[in-house]
Amino acid sequence: MFPALFRKQQAPPYTRERIATHDGDFLDLDWCREGNKRLAILSHGYEGHSYTWYMRGMVHALRQAGWDTLAWNFRGCSGTLPQLPRIYHAGATEDLDLVIRHAEQQGYGHISLLGFSIGGNLSLLYLGRNAAQLPISLKSAVTFSVPTRLGEAAEHMNKWSNRYYLRRFLRSLSDKIEGMKSRFPDEINTAPLSRIRTLRDFDEIYTAPMNGFESAEDYWYRASSRQHIPHINVPTLIVNALDDPFLPPTCFPVREAAGNDMVMLDMPRRGGHLGFVRLNGDEQYWSEKRAIGFLNNY
Repeated sequence: MFPALFRKQQAPPYTRERIATHDGDFLDLDWCREGNKRLAILSHGYEGHSYTWYMRGMVHALRQAGWDTLAWNFRGCSGTLPQLPRIYHAGATEDLDLVIRHAEQQGYGHISLLGFSIGGNLSLLYLGRNAAQLPISLKSAVTFSVPTRLGEAAEHMNKWSNRYYLRRFLRSLSDKIEGMKSRFPDEINTAPLSRIRTLRDFDEIYTAPMNGFESAEDYWYRASSRQHIPHINVPTLIVNALDDPFLPPTCFPVREAAGNDMVMLDMPRRGGHLGFVRLNGDEQYWSEKRAIGFLNNY
C-alpha cells in the first residue's frame, strides 16, 4: 500500500497510439521514444493502466537507463470502452503478440518485456506458449508479483486480510461492466453484478464467457503461466516476494525455474505485492534497479 499511496512520480511524456486488433477491437499504446535502440514493453496488472504508479516509476527508470518504452493498456483499461463486448484477461497472448510485432515494425531489433502481476502472468504465458515462434527481436523479460496459478490466487483473495483489495477490484470491474452495458445493451447483462462476491463469481459470469472459456476453472487453467515456464527459452527473471498477500505458495514456481536455465526465480523476504520500495534514499525503487540490472545483461 505504501507506494500506491505515497509515491509521487510525474507522469511520463507519453505519446498515445491506437492500433486495431485482428478481431475488430483496439489497443491503446503509450510510447516514450527517444531514439534508443532498445525497447521495453510494459504490461500492467489487474485493473491497472499505463499511468499506474508502478508503470510510471519503471518507465522513468528505464528512460534514464537508455531505453525507449512502450506501456500498453489492456482492452478497456485506457479510459475508453472497447469496441467489442469482451473484457481483458490474464491469458490474452494474442494481444501481447500484436503489440510486440507492431513494435518490431517500428524498427526495434532489441525488445524486452516487463510484466506486473497479471501482466507478468501474461508475459510468462506468452514466452512459454510461443517458445518455438517468438519474434527474433525479443531478448529477455522481467516479471514482478506474478500469480502463476490464477485459480489459487483468485481463491486466495477471499482471505479476510485481502477483503479490502477484493472489494476494490470487484467495484472497479463492476463499473467496467456497467459502462459496457451502455454500449452493448443486448450483449451485456448487469443483473448478476449484485450477486458477485468473489473473483470466482466475476470470472464465471463475465471473464470466461466473454472470452470463449467454458468456465472460471477452464479460464484459470488455460491462462495460467506456471505450466508453461519450463518451455521459456529467453533469459527471464521472476520476482515474487515471500510476504506477498495475494500469492499462495502454488504461485511460486520453484521447481519449474530450477529445471530451466533460462529462468531465474527471485524470492525476496519482503516486498508485498509490487511493493518493492526504495532503499537508503535511492530515487529508484528496488524493483526498478533489479529489472534494469537484469535487462542490461541481455
